[in-house]
Amino acid sequence: MSKKQTTIKNEITLSGVGLHTGNDVTMTFKPAPENSGYAFVRVDLEGKPTIEAKAEYVTNTQRGTNLEKNGVQIQTSEHVLAAAVGLGIDNLIIEINASEPPIMDGSSKFFIDALEKAEIVEQSAEVEEYVVKEIISYKDEETGSEIILMPADEYQITTMVDFGTKILGTQNATLNSISDFKEEVSQARTFSFLHEIEMLLENDLIKGGDLNNAIVYVDKELSDETMQRLKKAFKKDNISVKPNGILDNLTLHWANEAARHKLLDVVGDLALVGTKIRGKVIANKPGHSINTLFAKKLAKIIKQEKRNYVPTYDLNQEPLMDIHKIMSILPHRPPFLLVDRIIELSDRHVVGMKNVTMNENFFVGHFPGAPVMPGVLQIEAMAQCGGILVLSTVPDPENYLTYFMKIDNVKFKQKVLPGDTLIFKADLIAPIRRGICHMQAYAYANGKLVCEAELMAQISKVK
Repeated sequence: MSKKQTTIKNEITLSGVGLHTGNDVTMTFKPAPENSGYAFVRVDLEGKPTIEAKAEYVTNTQRGTNLEKNGVQIQTSEHVLAAAVGLGIDNLIIEINASEPPIMDGSSKFFIDALEKAEIVEQSAEVEEYVVKEIISYKDEETGSEIILMPADEYQITTMVDFGTKILGTQNATLNSISDFKEEVSQARTFSFLHEIEMLLENDLIKGGDLNNAIVYVDKELSDETMQRLKKAFKKDNISVKPNGILDNLTLHWANEAARHKLLDVVGDLALVGTKIRGKVIANKPGHSINTLFAKKLAKIIKQEKRNYVPTYDLNQEPLMDIHKIMSILPHRPPFLLVDRIIELSDRHVVGMKNVTMNENFFVGHFPGAPVMPGVLQIEAMAQCGGILVLSTVPDPENYLTYFMKIDNVKFKQKVLPGDTLIFKADLIAPIRRGICHMQAYAYANGKLVCEAELMAQISKVK
């Protein structure tokens, strides 16, 4: 059963500090239109530039997943995006007055709370989901990190992490359903090892950190010098190491909180694919680098499959409209009536069919020795399908004519020859208003896309 897209009903604002910049930052979640996905808007910059949450904009994964578009940056995007995915939100605007979202407690919990308060609402468009049919994988030979995506009934994730230290050996975490994200994963906080913290402090890279937003695993002897530096950085009078090897002030939510946080990161990073996934992710030693490289690979595969996707229809079934019914709606007549049947018709799409035969009158002059259906007539045939879609909205279609207003982004992919069966599919880009129909149209033959175009037409009553 198809699901409807969602966004939030109300705006909601959070404030905090950026983990790496230490800057105060205010972030506002806002409702977003259908099919828009997730987008960050830098309200502190001139023109309020937008950076869509897409894998193609990933530039750096050193200390989080950082995006950049036209020189404008968003740092550490993953915890916010994980919250949106975890709540099943499809479209969201994230306004922010700095380059980095607030770190809060280092998890997604506060973002989850805010988004739930803003109220999740259904939209009318259906969710587009990528159903995994075969195994897709990506491996980094150098680090041994690997991500595998395989078929499953829903979006599931398992992370297996091996940190190669005594204090934090091998850990696993599994999310069997994305609907469990809030309870099982969202509160898992970011973590670091003492040797990493020392390096970050030396390079002045962890200005927003305190012991409440990062678990620090002590993987080496804590020197007095480091102790003093940590006290200063975290604004604490005393710092000590707990028996389980983490710095004090924090209690672990789960023994495998580190693995769960890595799972949280995978959810946030794979949000950059831009399409919901139905499949199981197995991530061995995941990190932002391999997560986002895999996201780029998957986004590319989805784009190629979409481009090559050919819908299938049972042409033996009784058509919705035969040629006589079509002639009662369309003003065209042979030889200029280019649609033989209508197979599907809804308020948002239409599917039609044409048998291309050698006795078409245009083959007499269009390469008689090597007949090819003219591209303009393929466009006209798609437009006639669209005409049926728009004329089906009026009670007296026989009293209307359809006129082209615009033809854009036309591409001819394959030749159409006598003997081919052409299938046309046209989907509305926007609702029909004032008799204007704006649609994306495709023509298929022999299991291939042969032609595509963006069409705009208007119906006008015959005077």
